[in-house]
Amino acid sequence: MSENTAHQVTAWLAAFEAALTRRDSTAAAALFTEEGFWRDFIAFTWNIVTIEGRDGIRAMLDDTLARVAPHSFTMDGTATETDGVILSAFTFETGIARGKGILRLRSGRCWVLLTTMQELIGFEEPLGHRRDEGIHLGAQKGRGNWLEDKTRADQELGASRQPYCLIVGASQNGLALAARLKHLNVPTLVIDSLERPGDAWRARYKSLCLHDPVWQDHMPYLPFPSGWPVYTPKDRMADWLEMYAKVMALSVWGSTTCQSAQYDAQRNEWVVTVERDGQPVTLRPAHLILATGLSGKPQIPAIPGAETFAGAQYHSSQYRSGESAAGKRCVVIGSNNSAHDICVDLWEHDADVTMIQRSPTLVARLASLRKLGDGGPFSEAAVQAGMTTDHADLLAASMPFRLLRDVSVGNYRRIREQDTAFYERLRAAGFQLTFGEDESGIALMYMRRAAGYYIDVGASDLIASGAIRLKSGTDIASIKPNAVVLGDGSELPADVIVYATGFESMESWAAQLISPAVAQTIGKCWGLGSGMRDDPGPWEGELRNMWKPTAQEGLWFQAGNLAQARHFSRYLALQLKARMEGIPTPVYRPGG
Repeated sequence: MSENTAHQVTAWLAAFEAALTRRDSTAAAALFTEEGFWRDFIAFTWNIVTIEGRDGIRAMLDDTLARVAPHSFTMDGTATETDGVILSAFTFETGIARGKGILRLRSGRCWVLLTTMQELIGFEEPLGHRRDEGIHLGAQKGRGNWLEDKTRADQELGASRQPYCLIVGASQNGLALAARLKHLNVPTLVIDSLERPGDAWRARYKSLCLHDPVWQDHMPYLPFPSGWPVYTPKDRMADWLEMYAKVMALSVWGSTTCQSAQYDAQRNEWVVTVERDGQPVTLRPAHLILATGLSGKPQIPAIPGAETFAGAQYHSSQYRSGESAAGKRCVVIGSNNSAHDICVDLWEHDADVTMIQRSPTLVARLASLRKLGDGGPFSEAAVQAGMTTDHADLLAASMPFRLLRDVSVGNYRRIREQDTAFYERLRAAGFQLTFGEDESGIALMYMRRAAGYYIDVGASDLIASGAIRLKSGTDIASIKPNAVVLGDGSELPADVIVYATGFESMESWAAQLISPAVAQTIGKCWGLGSGMRDDPGPWEGELRNMWKPTAQEGLWFQAGNLAQARHFSRYLALQLKARMEGIPTPVYRPGG
């Protein structure tokens, strides 16, 4: 780091703080480039939002500055300069919180700013020197031990004591949020229809393995051991989540089905009916968080004649293994990750496999993605250089989605060039390829629709060689007792049909558990947009309805991969803690 680089950062932060202190939003906005971006995670806006351009930044500051009272902007660590862009971390405070941020300067002005709330002043997490002393507090008659106290507290939940937050779903998202809330002393109960935390992973097909590397997958407070494999098998992930719930002392009710939920606006609480051990239980949390995963109910197309099929047919979510499929003629409808993995599993068990590809699919080799990530913040090299997971999260989040598109287009151009022969073989086999609507690859396709791609770990070579047969660019016209009839009238003999046809959207859970009217009011979950109903309002440049207030009071969504579960659970937990403590949380929406 040169003295000039550090000086530019400290000078900009000082000028920015001075403008904010005198509540001069025009002067503060002028410190940004004309096309500047400000991504804020609840520190200024009590929202997860991206503000674009000086006018937008000025409007946000006009609305928020008086109540936020930001100050103490300080450079944190070192600054680096690459291709004329200076990058630096910083810390700051507001009237109620401490925060961290990332600053990118270009020609002396801010090109990209990230501000995040990290903790509420007076409600800090009991970490490090603030940790609890345990039970060695002197001799006391009748004192229970830790297990007795935990058991009693769990028994009181739902009976004499209501949870402030009820989380539906005990996989990575529900558990990450519950751990954050526990550290903030927010009474929380997690329920799941499955018996144990992690069972959602155990129930998937046998060969499933994570595609994200271990450095990206740590849970809050408890990273994986240094000898953990780079790519985690699904059953090992399940065991880790079950262990996590126990070690973090979370209150989890397994084998508990959420049957209905209605919001009582008079009492500002939910009335949630669950079935536990065959008995109905009524819970009255102030906040209901759906952490049921990105996918809603399995989606199976209505195909004429399906009811006449003489063999086995089921959705990919019900698929476990191809052990009983040896010698059978198997048709897999779909061409995304699950479809490819299931085709490989069937081939490994000596089945006759045909994939039906109905639309183009984005394919990227795992090795190429790994090579791309090796230079980034989530890598072994970064860890060895001292990169913390928290700082890696901030760096990853500091790039607005609009700018991420340009980065991704360049990355996938390089992938296509280095893997030219791989893609030529797939095309020669008839496989229809896409690289996204703007050729920006998997990252943005995941953010936009969480589907449409395959990360290749072996299936593509089997398709290219013909070991897995392919019918592309066609749909299913009908099903006969022993065959699948394609759109061109040709028939595929079949003993097994697997529908790898995806799932309904997340909001379908809200429609099922609460009401279709509430789901319609909320609008779409996931996908880039405004966060409001079908994007009639201003662009917020973020994932719709995720980790932030929805149009239904007291209803929240927590979903995503392990990295998102870890990082964004912090901001959702802080929003819920603030509400529990009566801290005003006025939500800023651009143009709203």
